[in-house]
Amino acid sequence: MARFLDLHPDNPQPRLVAQIVEALRDDALIAYPTDSGYALGCQLGNRDGRDRILRIRDLDERHHFTLMCRDFAQLGQFVHVDNSAFRAIKAAVPGPYTFILPATGEVPRRLMHPKKKTVGVRIPDHVVVCAILEQLGEPILTSTLILPGEEEARTIGWEIKEDLDHQVDIVVEAGETSAQPTTVVDWSEGEPQVLRVGAGDPSRFES
Repeated sequence: MARFLDLHPDNPQPRLVAQIVEALRDDALIAYPTDSGYALGCQLGNRDGRDRILRIRDLDERHHFTLMCRDFAQLGQFVHVDNSAFRAIKAAVPGPYTFILPATGEVPRRLMHPKKKTVGVRIPDHVVVCAILEQLGEPILTSTLILPGEEEARTIGWEIKEDLDHQVDIVVEAGETSAQPTTVVDWSEGEPQVLRVGAGDPSRFES
């Protein structure tokens, strides 16, 4: 059964944040709220966690995983950001955007898109997620919690606990979260291409 941890949305309890970080380091799979719905997350080196995410969401190996990053400096360790992208992305984060960019050697090959060698990255505007990332010291491998047959991300922690009780290890509750997904911008070819319009204003990336 999954543990249910209720964190304060503005002042997350350090003791509970530490429990989540410790669980991630022990290869736990968590369901956690972001600024654009719930997500599934695990540590980068957690092979089983990656496979569990694919099974829960009924996805194949071509799924574009996202690295949830603490800040722009951390993001720059895992993806190549050229000069044209640097200013625009830096101005847009933190916020509800996912950027698809060429992965650096820091990203395990199994987490990259098999053909394009790209990976998604985002910097959330969410107090609880930032607290977890700060203590973890590395990105969280993440995928939006959209279940098979559904079109929107889950937003209510106790419902996730009921439905995924034996499929995840921890469900994090932290107040209300929007069901609107991130705006996805593919910058892997040198020019921004908006692949999905979500909570983030796409106009800044449209020519």
